Amino acid sequence: MINPKTPVLVGSGQITQKIENFLDAKNPIELMHDASILAIQDTGIEDLQNYIDSVVTVRFIFDSGAGARPPFSIYKNPPKSLADKLGINETKTFYGPTGGNTPQYLLNIFAERISNGESEVVLLSGAECFSTMRKASKNGQKTGWGEDSGGTRIDLGYEKPGGTKNETKHGIAFPVNVYPLFETAIRGRMGNSMEKHQSYLGKLFSPFTKIAKNHPNSWFPIERSADEISNVTENNRYIGYPYTKFMNAIMEVDQSASLIMMSEEKANQFNIPKEKRIYLHGCADINEVWNVTERPELHSSKAIRLMGEKAFAMSNWSIDEIDFIDLYSCFPSMVELGREALGIEIDDKRDLTVTGGLPYFGGAGNNYVTHSIATIMDRIRENPGSKGLCTSNGWFATKHGIGLYSNEPYEGEWKRENPDIYQKNIDELPRPLVDERPSGKAKIETYTVANGRDGPELGIVIGRLNENNNRFIAITKSDNDLDKLMNEECLNRDCNVKQSEGDYSIVSIK
Repeated sequence: MINPKTPVLVGSGQITQKIENFLDAKNPIELMHDASILAIQDTGIEDLQNYIDSVVTVRFIFDSGAGARPPFSIYKNPPKSLADKLGINETKTFYGPTGGNTPQYLLNIFAERISNGESEVVLLSGAECFSTMRKASKNGQKTGWGEDSGGTRIDLGYEKPGGTKNETKHGIAFPVNVYPLFETAIRGRMGNSMEKHQSYLGKLFSPFTKIAKNHPNSWFPIERSADEISNVTENNRYIGYPYTKFMNAIMEVDQSASLIMMSEEKANQFNIPKEKRIYLHGCADINEVWNVTERPELHSSKAIRLMGEKAFAMSNWSIDEIDFIDLYSCFPSMVELGREALGIEIDDKRDLTVTGGLPYFGGAGNNYVTHSIATIMDRIRENPGSKGLCTSNGWFATKHGIGLYSNEPYEGEWKRENPDIYQKNIDELPRPLVDERPSGKAKIETYTVANGRDGPELGIVIGRLNENNNRFIAITKSDNDLDKLMNEECLNRDCNVKQSEGDYSIVSIK
């Protein structure tokens, strides 16, 4: 029997804007409006705006993080601006936190609110216009976007820097520098040579491009071979070694997606066809040990594993039953961490994305997962009785969410377990001591090299001191060291670390 308060997705819409002249581009509120109109039309309810009691928007990338905001006008209350543009009155407005995990996190929260009777009809939307903003910036102009729509928005979640001050000054500030550190650690776990692993990365992501080619909202609908992705060329230089350009999420996109969720009771009142209804059978939200240098392991994710266990227990499914999978894919290591933690074998024949992933479909800031959920809805509707899985991720493989979906109804009482209960399992893990002023002989645990357009610029090493096994992070700009890191095996290699002027930890490789 279906509980009348069971949450159910009933509408979705996606928009991709590709316009050369930034002066002609729609702003993010307009893109959310258009995607929301598509989602409302998808429900088949012409006057649905009159019934939406909660408008929830994903945080814009220019509102995210603790750094300075770019020189663009800022919306004071994005969900209220969207509600006003849609003609939705007397609604509560909510704004999500920073992180690519946010769409699934918000969906899980509002599914719970619906099940508790706190909401009945919810619009969840997000957009990024980073492509247009960059074009405007390159032309020395402001977009002029922004407004103060008034009203009171409720901010959900919390804002917290992605790492410690010590991590940040040594390169853990941007994802392009951090995810390659995980990749090198994963290569060590797999026992691959540098050459074998580079080829493997191309083979991992080539199928993603084939799916992106066939998705109507892809930013790069281009199929690429494994060699095209893994081989370094003039158009595919290294970014953060071992990642080439074609392995990196692309944020310079203009994309928007919206979802409509309501209670089963409301869906019945609106006579929404059964074949349009998509149920959230399992969900969970969790954080990894927050700071990268404090994590027990850099080649696997205990948080994703536990999150998966909770979601599958809630749904009473197993990973083998899933037909459609979208693993968060900002970089290859994120796919690998998710695949290993969820028990998906490396030779599994199922596709690991439904969109094509962030490097090819488009990495729409914090909002990518709204697109992947919308696409999973499409796939399940096309294949009645099928099941879908979506993972999400924020910061540096730090914040995670998961959703399990089907058009088969969820029977019984829908109940989301409080994440605070199982988060303790991660928070209480033993973690290495981090020496922020390391000195002496050591061994390399993992590493990367940040590359600019002219080649290698900065080596970042995480290692362990021989004296006490404490962990450290250090950098090198030595041409000799950079050459070794990119061309010789440096995992578990001997090195020395010392302090330099400017309070940096400097590593030299033997």
